[in-house]
Formats: sequence, structure tokens, C-alpha cells
Amino acid sequence: MNKFFFLSGLLLCCSISLSQNRKLPIDTAVTSQHSVSVNGTSFTYTAKTGTQPVWNDSGEPIASLHYTYYTRNNIKDRANRPLLISFNGGPGSGSVWMHLAYTGPRILKIDDEGYPVQPYGVKQNPYSILDVTDIVYVNPANTGYSRTIPESGEEVDRSKFFGINADIKYLAEWLNTFVTRNNRWRSPKYIIGESYGGTRVMGLALELQNQQWMYLNGVIMVSPADYKVIREDGPVSNSLNLPYYTAAAWYQKALSSDLQQKDLLDILPESEAFTINTLIPAISKGGFITEAEKNSVAEKMAYYSGLTKKEILDHNLVVPTSYFWKGLLRNSSGYTIGRLDSRYLGLDKEIAGSEPDYNSEITSWLHSFTPAINYYLQEELKFKTDIKYNMFGPVRPWDNKEDNTRDNLRQAMAQNPYLHVLVQSGYYDGATTYFNAKYTMWQIDPSGRMKDRFDFKGYRSGHMMYLRKEDLEKANNDIRSFIKKTDMNGKSAKY
Repeated sequence: MNKFFFLSGLLLCCSISLSQNRKLPIDTAVTSQHSVSVNGTSFTYTAKTGTQPVWNDSGEPIASLHYTYYTRNNIKDRANRPLLISFNGGPGSGSVWMHLAYTGPRILKIDDEGYPVQPYGVKQNPYSILDVTDIVYVNPANTGYSRTIPESGEEVDRSKFFGINADIKYLAEWLNTFVTRNNRWRSPKYIIGESYGGTRVMGLALELQNQQWMYLNGVIMVSPADYKVIREDGPVSNSLNLPYYTAAAWYQKALSSDLQQKDLLDILPESEAFTINTLIPAISKGGFITEAEKNSVAEKMAYYSGLTKKEILDHNLVVPTSYFWKGLLRNSSGYTIGRLDSRYLGLDKEIAGSEPDYNSEITSWLHSFTPAINYYLQEELKFKTDIKYNMFGPVRPWDNKEDNTRDNLRQAMAQNPYLHVLVQSGYYDGATTYFNAKYTMWQIDPSGRMKDRFDFKGYRSGHMMYLRKEDLEKANNDIRSFIKKTDMNGKSAKY
């Protein structure tokens, strides 16, 4: 009996010891076989999910990044097969969003507008772009299953990971290793980034080209966050929100009847023109604008936003987005509207106030994404670990200094005649608005000599426009067309 208790205690101690040592393998992979039907054509593919190290200058691993890599089977000439490298944003967000809802071979079980349904899980993505390109989804440090590693027993040097330029530098090095290991140097390459990922891929375009000698065919920015605008307080950044206000108010039926009876795409050009030609100059005048002009501008802003003229005047023509999310429906239903997708409604403790209690869209998305990614990676792709999948990881404080990513993309395009850019935005995104994305696109190349290498596509949904089934199909087809358009097919890279 005593011997039994001794052995049981020993096993329990070993169990506790092992459970306390919860670490992710630094360099490992699991491979599995699957099939999917895309646009009516069925094919098989290989999924490889695992970890690959980030090394310091001494060759020691300082982080392990988790990735999932999909390759279509039975491709005779892999050299001509494109490779799409996919990042999400945050900063601090895992790759789960575009992986399990947009371009990959599996997507969430959600309704046609993107709302969660039970039982949770995944299903085939009939619009995945895996038919035309292989895809790798990358989780930067501390996102998803990826983790930093202390160097030689010391604390993690956070400055090597958690900032715009550090992020770009180590990810470019990591991609060099990934491309080499998987023999993809000859393939046409594309990088796609959502939200902060837009900043990331603008910077990566030049870093890959000038430091890794890896040249791209395309950069795709999905609902891009351009901090040159978002964090700048001034007439331009304060004005660019108005066309989004118009779109969100139109969706919520909060505009005047003459605008509501028009189609969204018929009224947005009006709001955009007013923003560029009237609102920016008016706000530029600050407190020295005449009362007559101020009243005239406020009246037109009310017309295009669904807010009252008094609300706009009370804010001196500069209405914060948080106030808009809280106030648009205050006097009708009393609901708030979502930040990242203003189709979503929220219910606050009080109708009064200047900002919502919570982001209604994020809570809805986490409702369905979190169980789906944990189930999918562990049960379908067989990547077993006790490490928590970080939907949003500990990456802050984040160093935003010396953000030259917009000009980095311009330089990369100027140096590489193959390089094209696709921008995709949802009209109801109130965080990284579609008109902000247009403005960013306009500013990348002030000369205008490369503007024929830019494409902008808008969708009738929000930040993650692909959650809406109609836009899932359209947006994937837009990427598919972009990849085919930028297949140089033997054309020389020269001006």
C-alpha cells in the first residue's frame, strides 16, 4: 500500500513538473493531406503547420514563429506557382482572421453576414485562392502560438520585435529562411497584410528587396492602417472620416430620405468631393473660419453623416469617430454601432455618453474565431500543444517611431517594375476607413507616374469585409484577378 502511494505521488509530481514546463517546440512541423472544391473544381492540397526559429547574430534562437503553409498538390512546375505570404495586424494579432475567414481552404461556420452560429467550427471555403497560389500564414512574435525566447538566460530584448522597424527587419529574415527551406525562390511572390499588416507589408516590400534580395510581384493591403494619417491630428486626418460616416449612416438608414433612396455608390462620390474640396479647407481655418461658412459646412456635414448640425457645431466640425459610433442611433434605437464594422449593433448601460462601452463587432468575432482556430489547428491539422493561441498577444509597448513605410513601398515599386499594389477596404470600417486607404494610396507615389500599378477595391461590409459571403467571393476573385494580372509571363522587368 505504501509503495502504491509512493509511486502515485511520484507520478503526480512528475505530472506537475511537466505541466509547469509549458514550452513550444522551437523548430517542428506537422503535415497533413486534405481536399477542397473551389469555384466548382476539386483538388487536393498539403497543409504543413509548425514552428521556425528567429535567430540572433550569434545564431541563437530568440523566437519561434508558428506558421501554416498550404500547397496545392500535383503541380508540375512549382517555379511558376505563386506564393502568397499572409499577415494580420494589431499589432499583436494572430494570423487567424484571414486564415480562417478569407483566403484559406477552410473558413468559419458563420451566417452569410458574418455573425456567429453554433456549433462552432470550420467548413470548406468555396472561394479560396488556393487554386491559383500557395499560401503561408505567419504569426509574428507573441501572436498565435509564436513566442519569444530569452537569450542565454537573459530577459527577452523586446526592442528586437515590438516596433514598426524591428518587426519588419526580423520578419524579413524569417521569410528568407522559410523561402529557402521550402524551395520557393523562383516563385512569383506576394505579401498581404490586414490593418496594421498594411503598414507591415509596405515596409517589408523594401526590406525584402534591399536586405534579402527578394523581389515581389504584388503587395495587397486589406483595410490598411496608415499611421501617418491615423495618429496625426490635423485638417486632413480629421476630415477623411466623413465618407465613412456617410456609408455607415446609409447602412443604418440614418440619412435624409433623398440620400437613402440612392445607392451607396451613388452618394459616396458626393461625400468624398465635399471632404476634399470643402471640409479640409474649412477645418484648416480653425477658429478663424467665418460663422457663415462654419454653419454652411456643419449643415452639409449633418446631411452626409446622419448627425445633427448642433452636434457638429458643438465639436467645431471635428467629430470623433467614437462619438459617431455612440451617437448616430442615440435618438432612434439607442444602439451603438461597431468600430471595425458599423453594421454591428451594441447595447450600452446608458444611452448618454460620448463613446460606446465596448466594440460590438470584436466581441462577435471572438465568439466564433476563438473556438474555430483552436479546434482547427489541433484537431484537423493535428498540431498538438498546451500553449495558448493568442488572438491578441502581449506586444506593447510598441515603437512607432521612424515610420517610413509609405515611402518604402514607393521606393520598392520604383526599383522593381514588376511590383503592383492592390488595396481592399470595406465601406463600413470605422477604424481604418476606406477613404483613408484611398488617401494613402494617392500619397504613396506623389509623381503619379506609377498610378497605373495601383488598384482599389471597395466592399459593402467592414474591416474584415470577407465575413460577408457576397464580399468573400468578390474579394477573393479580386485577389485572383490581381495575381493573374501581375503574372509577368516572361516579360522583362524594365521600364
